[in-house]
Amino acid sequence: MTATDKSPTFLRIALLLQTLALLLQAVTAGLLLSSPGGRAAHAASAIAVAVTVLLHLVAALVIRRRDVILPAVGMLVMTLAQMALGMAHQKTLHVPLGVLMFGGSMLQLARVWAGRRGAASTATATTA
Repeated sequence: MTATDKSPTFLRIALLLQTLALLLQAVTAGLLLSSPGGRAAHAASAIAVAVTVLLHLVAALVIRRRDVILPAVGMLVMTLAQMALGMAHQKTLHVPLGVLMFGGSMLQLARVWAGRRGAASTATATTA
């Protein structure tokens, strides 16, 4: 297995971690509204989101395909906007953007994971 063979796996793992971090961010947003310690949990999970988004970008850059890099850059831009909106307490924009980020991450994860099955079925059809 070469380094390029491992790259899609790295991308899948990075996207899975990013999606899970965004889900955790939504859970801690609920804690923020319902408990005194929610602010610290939401801030900590925001750091996890930022780290996983950067990991996703690195994985996309390793693959060097535009269809993978552009969504990763878009997610980074949305993350920076999300952080700014959250710090400014602009909930009317912060919450919908968070929902959009989670949905976008789910779509990208499904797309990348489906590519794996598509490649496997193509390889099977070619060898048959």
